[in-house]
Amino acid sequence: MPIEIIGSLLTNRGSEISPGGPLVDRPFLRRFAQASEAADFDRVLVTLTSVIPDPLPVTVYAAAHTERLGFLIAHRPGFVQPTVTARQFATLDELTGGRVALHAISGGIEAEQRRDGDYLDKSSRYQRTGEYLRILKRAWTATDPFDHDGRFYRIRAAAPTRPYQQPRIPIYFAGSSPQAYQVGGAEADVHAFFGQPLDQIAEEIRHVRAGAQAAGRVEGPRVSVSFRVILGATEEVAWERARQILAVTRQRLAQFGAPKELDGQPAEQPAVGFQRQLRAAERGEHHGRALWTALATATGYGGNKIALVGTPDTVAGELARYVDLGVSTVLLSGFELYDDTVTFGRELIPLLRQEVAHRDRRRLAGGHAPLGAATVGGAGWRSTTS
Repeated sequence: MPIEIIGSLLTNRGSEISPGGPLVDRPFLRRFAQASEAADFDRVLVTLTSVIPDPLPVTVYAAAHTERLGFLIAHRPGFVQPTVTARQFATLDELTGGRVALHAISGGIEAEQRRDGDYLDKSSRYQRTGEYLRILKRAWTATDPFDHDGRFYRIRAAAPTRPYQQPRIPIYFAGSSPQAYQVGGAEADVHAFFGQPLDQIAEEIRHVRAGAQAAGRVEGPRVSVSFRVILGATEEVAWERARQILAVTRQRLAQFGAPKELDGQPAEQPAVGFQRQLRAAERGEHHGRALWTALATATGYGGNKIALVGTPDTVAGELARYVDLGVSTVLLSGFELYDDTVTFGRELIPLLRQEVAHRDRRRLAGGHAPLGAATVGGAGWRSTTS
């Protein structure tokens, strides 16, 4: 089973260490999307918060300047009726020739939800997400109009909305709480987690597989893990760069006075996914050969902050260990967004694909099937879900 490699697509060059410039820098966005395609990413995540540009038109613009690159579009269930979302995504899927996937985010920060008028509690948000995703899947696969009566939605004679991809558009989902394991296990094609040490990801996989079994699924969702990546020609160069990134991040935090000034997220109780990153940091700054938690400790407030640091060989080898656990998808992002994307395509992604293919051949030669569930949503995969 080939590994799926996802990047991040942002509308300007801003990061923990770089000012962003214009909120939408069209020349940068075009070059960034084209660089991601040239680097051989399968998809890029088009991110979403209440203070950044809407990901749907961003995707339209980026898709118009690329040919093969896929787009994983972040989406918050509950702000648009699910049948409307089904049409929006199906239309974009047709226009791009099947390059669209949906990444459902239920929301882990109360202030973020309330900026857009959502006052449901966390448990209710997850319940709403589950119902929302069931309606989406039905809209994308139905052959006749259908009705729906649920806790959050009541629909009459909804028209089927068949996308370019068959049987339907892939659904990715993120979350590390008990409610998230239930929803992702039941409804998602891919369940995404922030980067953590191997043992913590193994625990996450057990939970989401239990959620899938409770929902009666023969095969649960595939698993994605996200990391920041810091590469160097030698281990010493990579770690020196990591220390420089940490120093600049701390300087910017001190300058702006609050973490929210970096990415729009308020400083409050972190979501469970980030709490797990902080738990890893409490266990130590270094795990294995390459995993580094210092950025999570320094920021302390959320997002994808655990990094893999080292030479391309080292980082590819560490990522392959996650594949051995059952991870089929990795999301990799850097700090100098454009330059790191080019470097990943030249030095890391080919090595990672080769290493995973080599391990698959060894497992097959030993009579063992590759790890991971086969579901909607990646190169070489076929649907086992409706």
